[in-house]
Amino acid sequence: MNNNKLDPVSEGLWTRARMICISMMQGDDKRTRAERNFSMIESVSKDGDVFKIYLLNKLAADRFENEYGEELRKSFLLAGADSTLKIEITFDETAKREIIIDNSRTSAHKSPASSQTAQQAFISTMPLKEYYTFDEFVEGPSNSYVFAAAKGVAKNPGAKALNPLFIHGGTGLGKTHIMQAIGNEIRRTYPNFAVCYLTAEALLNEYVNALTQGSLPSFRERYRKIDVLLIDDIQFIAKNMQNFQEEFFNTFNALTNADKQIVLTSDVAPKDIPGIEERLISRFEGGMLQEVESPGYETRLAILKKKSESMEPPVRDATLKFIATNIKSHVRAMEGALSKVNIYANLDPEMQMTEANLAIILKDFIEKEKTRKKITIDEVKNCVCRKYGVSIGQILSPERTQSIVTPRQLAMYISRKFTTRSLPEIAKEFDKSHATIIHGVKNITNRLDVDPELKQNLEEILDELGCSAGDMVEGNM
Repeated sequence: MNNNKLDPVSEGLWTRARMICISMMQGDDKRTRAERNFSMIESVSKDGDVFKIYLLNKLAADRFENEYGEELRKSFLLAGADSTLKIEITFDETAKREIIIDNSRTSAHKSPASSQTAQQAFISTMPLKEYYTFDEFVEGPSNSYVFAAAKGVAKNPGAKALNPLFIHGGTGLGKTHIMQAIGNEIRRTYPNFAVCYLTAEALLNEYVNALTQGSLPSFRERYRKIDVLLIDDIQFIAKNMQNFQEEFFNTFNALTNADKQIVLTSDVAPKDIPGIEERLISRFEGGMLQEVESPGYETRLAILKKKSESMEPPVRDATLKFIATNIKSHVRAMEGALSKVNIYANLDPEMQMTEANLAIILKDFIEKEKTRKKITIDEVKNCVCRKYGVSIGQILSPERTQSIVTPRQLAMYISRKFTTRSLPEIAKEFDKSHATIIHGVKNITNRLDVDPELKQNLEEILDELGCSAGDMVEGNM
């Protein structure tokens, strides 16, 4: 793999261009996807007037080029690159990405090894970002229990009370940061441990490749030799084939039975992942289950101050307070707003960051916050009832005729996808169980792909509520 280090000027250019490109994505869902895709970049280098961006393989490079190539080139120009700079999105055919384990070592031995004598046991499937550390994580009331559990795992990986550690919560609340901080801390303290970080989607892709190439035995051996397995976005396991769940179940058991540590993150709790096998839910809930909640004002302000420390020009406290006050939904939205302000400050150093100017710069972020706040479940129920000509009483009743079930489930779907209310709150509003709400949401999700009339009715109801499909709430997708 290419290991050339960027010089400080090129590093700064790359950092600004990446930040600008992600900030240019319209909507939280696209920004979240961009964050994930940019995190899969293996390395970057600059050779003369060519800036090379390396992905895992040709397929990944082609996808990245198609989705972000044009926007990234514009972002480099906005970041101050010379117009002659060429951007090449590619991959390294000679790169070998595999776990390397010294068979002579005893992986269960947990006394910290000297970094001078211990061999590195691991080359990551996906890169662990060095800046994701416990020191860089801002602790507050919304995440203090998760933080404590994460530090416990890093101190004593494989301890039964914390294995697996399952972290759930809405998108953009710091789950990936805390997971990679665990990996970085374990690699620092136990450098002879094989620590593997990847997303559920990446694991699935490896499984499909192994299945296609007839190499399942080596796939199994690879992941069952790991000491610490960190998997992001495990909720995506439910959207895929049953055989994969079977394979993952067996790997999970093999690791936990050998006292190897597993850490998983998800947008929802295990029992709320649709389509997942009961036995996997039982395994996921068998260790430590922790939820990350949306941060309060003081934590939001502390996060913004931490993120702004290395920014040029320096960000005024008044600007940070404006963002913390007006953007409350999740950390990634705040970081996106802060990045956008920083971009404008660099593009126009003379601009005064008054509240009026900030309101203009952050208009899209602020409007999305207002949209989230204005929709209530009562409004959803009333709007759906008017559309279908039914009463609130019928929506809340146990009646199971299709003319009632469809509007009832559609109201549940909108309440779950387009309001910030929690699953227990929605269940209470409809006088139904959690399982009934989840079933209703899943049923509507499946029908929307094949029922044009239902999709049209949804769009008309959302229009009446003052939002659109692009306003889906982060973490409820």
